[in-house]
Amino acid sequence: MPKLFPHLFSPIELGGRTLRNRIVFGAHTANMAEGGLPTERHAAYYAERAIGGAAMIVVEPMPVHPAAVLTRGNFRPSDDSVIPHFRKVAAAIKDNGAVAIQQLYHIGAHGDSDNSYHPHWSPSGLPSYHDSDGSHPMSEAEIWETIDGFVQAARRCQEAGFDGVEVWAAYLGLVDQFWTPWSNRRDDDWGGSLENRTRMSREILTRIRAICGSDFIVGLAVSDEPDYSVALSREALAEIVGMHDELGLIDYVTCGSGGYLDFHKLMPTFLYPEKLGADLAATLKRTVKKALVIAESHIRTPENAETVLGEGAADLVSIVRGQIADPHLARKASDDRPDDIRGCISCNQMCWGRRSRDYWISCLINPSAGREFEWGGDRFTRTAEPKKVLVVGGGPAGLEAARVAAERGHKVTLVEASSRLGGSFLLAGMQPRRGQILDLIQWYERQLAKLQVDVRLNCYLEASEISDYGADSIVLATGSLSPETGFQKALPAVETLPGMEKGNVFAVEAIMARQARPGKRVLLLDEGGGWRGCGTAWKLAEDGHEVTILSPDPFIGKELQRTTADVPLRRILSRLNVNSLVEVSVVEWHGNGATIVDHNTGQQSFVEGDCLVLATTNMSANWLAHDLQGQDLAFHQIGDCAAPRQAPFAFYEGRKVALEL
Repeated sequence: MPKLFPHLFSPIELGGRTLRNRIVFGAHTANMAEGGLPTERHAAYYAERAIGGAAMIVVEPMPVHPAAVLTRGNFRPSDDSVIPHFRKVAAAIKDNGAVAIQQLYHIGAHGDSDNSYHPHWSPSGLPSYHDSDGSHPMSEAEIWETIDGFVQAARRCQEAGFDGVEVWAAYLGLVDQFWTPWSNRRDDDWGGSLENRTRMSREILTRIRAICGSDFIVGLAVSDEPDYSVALSREALAEIVGMHDELGLIDYVTCGSGGYLDFHKLMPTFLYPEKLGADLAATLKRTVKKALVIAESHIRTPENAETVLGEGAADLVSIVRGQIADPHLARKASDDRPDDIRGCISCNQMCWGRRSRDYWISCLINPSAGREFEWGGDRFTRTAEPKKVLVVGGGPAGLEAARVAAERGHKVTLVEASSRLGGSFLLAGMQPRRGQILDLIQWYERQLAKLQVDVRLNCYLEASEISDYGADSIVLATGSLSPETGFQKALPAVETLPGMEKGNVFAVEAIMARQARPGKRVLLLDEGGGWRGCGTAWKLAEDGHEVTILSPDPFIGKELQRTTADVPLRRILSRLNVNSLVEVSVVEWHGNGATIVDHNTGQQSFVEGDCLVLATTNMSANWLAHDLQGQDLAFHQIGDCAAPRQAPFAFYEGRKVALEL
C-alpha cells in the first residue's frame, strides 16, 4: 500500500468489478474520430492511461442521435456496423487493467448545425448557448426516439465489450434540460412535476438496465452552476439524483462543474480554485445510499484527490487533465513518486483549446497526447547507439529535448546563457496565479538531475565553441527576442514606431524580468491577445500601476477565448481598475504618452502614460544558427529560434527531435 496516498490506492467494488484504485480518467471529447469512428489514435490514447494505472476510463461522449452531433471529431450515431471498431477501444483499455465505460450524450438545444446539419431538439424550444441558433420543442415521438437512441447505444457498447455506460445529464444538456423548470416549460407528461421532468432519464436508465442486465455498470454524469439562479440548485439536483439512486437505476454519479450557462467553469483554468467539483460531490455523497460518487473538475493532482477522498466528499476522483499531462500519474503516485509526475498547468491551451477549434486534443506540456500510436506512448526506447548531444538553450524546447534524449540513453549537455532554466516560460510563471509553470520547470530540473544531464547555467556559447565541443548532435533552442522596433501587424507599412528613440518603451519580457522601471501610468500594447500581454497587465496592476491596455482586437484576451479564460480574466482586470481601448493601434510614442488611431473611424487621440510596454510578435534569436551554417556544421533548430510561437510547439519540437536522434 502506498504510504502517501492510502485512500487513493484502496480498491473499491463497482457493479461487480473491483477497481484497482480510486482514480478515474473521466469522459472528455478527445475529438479524434474519423468518419465518425474511433481510430488507432483513440485506442492508443486510452491504452496509455490504462497502462499508467487509471482504474476506470470513461471514453468520450457518444452522441445518441444525429441531433446530438457537436464536433467534427465526434463519434457518429450509427447502426451495429460500428461495434467492431469500438471493440478495439474497449479492448485497449481492459487489456491494460482498467474498467472501460462509454459516455452517452445529447446536448439538446446546444447543438452545432455546422456539424450535425440537424435541427436542435430541446424540451421547450429555447435558444442554443453553443451558437446563435434556436431549437425545436420535441414531440412525444421525438422524445421516445431519443430514449431509444440512448438504449441502443448502450446495447452496442455492451456488445463492443465495454463494462458499462455513463448517461450524460450534465452541463444543461438534454437530460438536464428536461430536469430544469427554466428549460422545461412543457405541460404534458414530460414537464411540470418532478416526476414528469425526470421521466426521460428514468425511462433511459430503466430500459438500459432491462436490455443490458444487472451486471452492466450504469453511471450518471451531473454538474452544477450555482451562480445562475435558473439552473438547478445543489439541493434540487441532490433530490433528483437521490430519486434515481433509490430506484436502483445507477451504480455511480460523476459530479462536475459549470455548463452551458457558466461555460468558463466547465473546464476551469488556473483562474479558478482547485477541487471545484468536490462541493457538489460532498452534497450528493450525503444523499445517495447505493451509488458511488465520483468527484470531477479541477482535481489535478494525487494530493488533491487524496484530500477529497480523505474528507469523505467522494468515493472516487476523476483526474482528466492531470492524466492528459502525465498518463502515468496513477502509477507514479502508487510508487510514492509524486515528484516525478509532470503536473498539469491548467492552461487549457491544447486540450480544450484545440477541441474548441474542432481539432483532436493534445497537451501543451505533453506532446505525446494524441500521438501515442505514433510515438510509442509516453515511454521511451533506449537507443542502441548513444550519442554525445549538446542542447543550447534552456527554455521549453531545450528542456524537453535534453530530457527525452537522456531518457533514451544519450549523454546530454544542456547550456543556458542565463542564471535559470525556463527561458521566457519562466517569466510567464511569474505572472499572477501561474505558479504551476514554475512547478513544471522545477520538475524538469529534478528529471535532468536524475538523468545525469550536465546542466551549465550562465554559459553563453559562440559558434566556435560549439564546433570545438565535438558533439555528435547539436540542438539549438535559443528562443526569441523583442525586435525593439515597435512594429505592429495592424500598421504594416510602419516598420519602426515613431518616437521609439524617446525611451521608456519596454518589451513585456523586460517588465516581467524586472529589467525596467515602468513608472506609475503604463500603456500596454497587446497585439497577441494572450497571457503574454494580459498576464503582464495583471501583474503590473497588482503591483500598483495604473494600466491601460491598447489592442487592435475587438476585445481584450481574444486568444484566450478558446481556452475559456478570457471572461474571468477580464473580470479580474476590471476589479483591478485596468482600463482598455480596443480596435486601436499606436501611431507615435511621445515619451509621456501615445497617439493612437481608432481603426473604425480613423480618428487619432492622445493617451497619457509614463511608459509603453509592447506585447508584439518577437523575432527569432537565431544568430547562432547563422554562424554555424557558415561553418558547415549540422544542427537541429527548434522552438522559438526556428520561429516565435506559443509554448506547446516548443515542447513538441523538443520531444520530436530527441526521438529522432
